[in-house]
Amino acid sequence: MRLLVVEDDPTISRFLVKGLREDQHLVDLAEDGDAAEASALSGDYDAILLDVMLPAQDGFTVCRRLRAQGVDTPILMVTARDAVGDRVHGLDTGADDYLVKPFAFDEVVARLRALTRRGRTRSLSAILTAGALSLDQEAHQARVAGTPVPLTATEYRLLEYLMRRAGTIVSRDQLAEHVWGGDYDPCSNVADVYVGYLRKKLAGTAAADQIRTIRGLGYMLDRVEA
Repeated sequence: MRLLVVEDDPTISRFLVKGLREDQHLVDLAEDGDAAEASALSGDYDAILLDVMLPAQDGFTVCRRLRAQGVDTPILMVTARDAVGDRVHGLDTGADDYLVKPFAFDEVVARLRALTRRGRTRSLSAILTAGALSLDQEAHQARVAGTPVPLTATEYRLLEYLMRRAGTIVSRDQLAEHVWGGDYDPCSNVADVYVGYLRKKLAGTAAADQIRTIRGLGYMLDRVEA
């Protein structure tokens, strides 16, 4: 997942960003409400982890403004305020879920996964499938016809993004943003190189030809539906 973490407490933000990156997610950090709104409007995120007590705009205001501007990214609101009225207010402003501090990191990850699954139109399962190809998003394991395919962390993120958008064209810029984030050089051909690596891993399997190059536009992973 590509995630936006909005948290002004440096201890908590370091804990969340480090843990989420170790869990193979791409993470951007915003430390106040204005930066959160700007990032959410300009980035294509799978989910937003939004603190309530923030400088500039509070989390309630950020959430309400994002929804008013058509941003439908799943939002997990996080706060130390545990009154029922606060939770109701957060949900009423457009948040999808509400988590009270202190929290366990595993619960944060589980809730984010649940939110992103809930927002998908093609699959409500942690297992993505396209023909003989399957991807277990919890175990970070790819399989073709039940046989495991060993992938590096980058190859996994690339395949996950393609599978979540199976049947649609994905541009090189979209791949770069979701797989490499801010570490990507727009003049680099690294996206093409890693698509090549992924194709080699799938060569000789039933999924060998599923990743197609769409000339001038990018790539598409075929759904291979019966």
